[in-house]
Amino acid sequence: MTRGFIGSDALTALTHRLADQLSVTREPPSNLAFSPLSIYSALSLVAAGARGGTLDELLAVLGASSRDELAENGRFVAEHALADRSPSGGPRVGFASCVWHDAGRTLEPAYIEAVAASYLAEIRAVDFRNKADESREEINKWVAAATGNLIDSILPRESVGKSTAVVLANAIYFKGKWKKPFKKKSTKVERFYLVDGTAVDAPMMRTGRSQYIDVHHGFKVLRLPYRSKEPGASKKRRRGTSSGDDPAPPLPRYSMCVFLPDARDGLWDLVGKIASSPSFLRDRLPDEAVEVDKFRLPKFKVSFYGKLSGALRDLGLKAAFNVDKADLTDMAPDFVDRSGQLNRLVLKDVFHRAVVEVNEEGTEAAAVTVCDEDDEGADWESEPEPVDFIADHPFAFFVIEEMSGAVVFAGHVLDPTKHQDTLHDV
Repeated sequence: MTRGFIGSDALTALTHRLADQLSVTREPPSNLAFSPLSIYSALSLVAAGARGGTLDELLAVLGASSRDELAENGRFVAEHALADRSPSGGPRVGFASCVWHDAGRTLEPAYIEAVAASYLAEIRAVDFRNKADESREEINKWVAAATGNLIDSILPRESVGKSTAVVLANAIYFKGKWKKPFKKKSTKVERFYLVDGTAVDAPMMRTGRSQYIDVHHGFKVLRLPYRSKEPGASKKRRRGTSSGDDPAPPLPRYSMCVFLPDARDGLWDLVGKIASSPSFLRDRLPDEAVEVDKFRLPKFKVSFYGKLSGALRDLGLKAAFNVDKADLTDMAPDFVDRSGQLNRLVLKDVFHRAVVEVNEEGTEAAAVTVCDEDDEGADWESEPEPVDFIADHPFAFFVIEEMSGAVVFAGHVLDPTKHQDTLHDV
């Protein structure tokens, strides 16, 4: 029986490690949005075909004890935590995985069976060797369809070629309406103060309604629940994972959580606190609504588009990128070509793209992670009380599925008037 998402702490830890890597490599610092869950899921597809030291490194980065644990998490996410709730009035959610392989490079039957069962992954044969660009376009079309066209492509020109053997992808789409929408007529342009002390004019959403807010030393936390009309759902919010003895896992519930430092230049210190423990985030989410005097939250659209290979190496994932050490033989066996050259799968690039847009009605977000593999020769807490919540300076945000504790999207807003989406290496 499915026990639920047993890797929520590991996913949260990966979230913070990636956020740190993606932040420090961007000069000057800028807005950030990414999907920890999509990256986790795509790397799990790689781990399903890895062995030896390559598998050990993947498990360490993902915080899992075994491939079986990753498979159980994948099955729970695909079938439950990110199952579409729109037919019953909840968020529209999409979760999809796909593996493309060159028609001349067959995958191991056990790998195909494993990723189809655990990640609901599609398997498609393409002609990378002779029709690389057409294959790339096919993958980009799949990405657009899987993300509601919020992301139109992921693979740039020349990112695949005749040496490409396998491409693995995970895509997540989310569109949820706030449980308590903001009134558009109340939105006013106001000053938003940047980390360098200057300010920009940004549309700020306002409300006089009570909100889920907790006040902590040096920062405040806002939890904005998304609408969910589930018959028989418990009114009491539960955290963490479901027990193995539960007859069924709890129904998914989503929220956006905003961590706002008191100081205008306090975001990086706050991010450090959040990253200090995997439980820091969930332990500080508000449970009770409080009366609000002044409330300001900017509308924003933030994005990210980059290659994560360097960041993942820094996190300890090295063997998969090294032709002399990579062992992905549970995905596809090594082979000797006509020239006598030993060829094996090696991880070439990991592309990630994410978009998160927040307005008066709710949130629309999408992310896709693609792992490109080549065949290479072997020589390469406080009391509720009336509060103000004025997010007129940089803050961090997380979109979480509350029942499992899974972080679906994460990022920070340094300037709500900026929207960057240029491919870069991290």
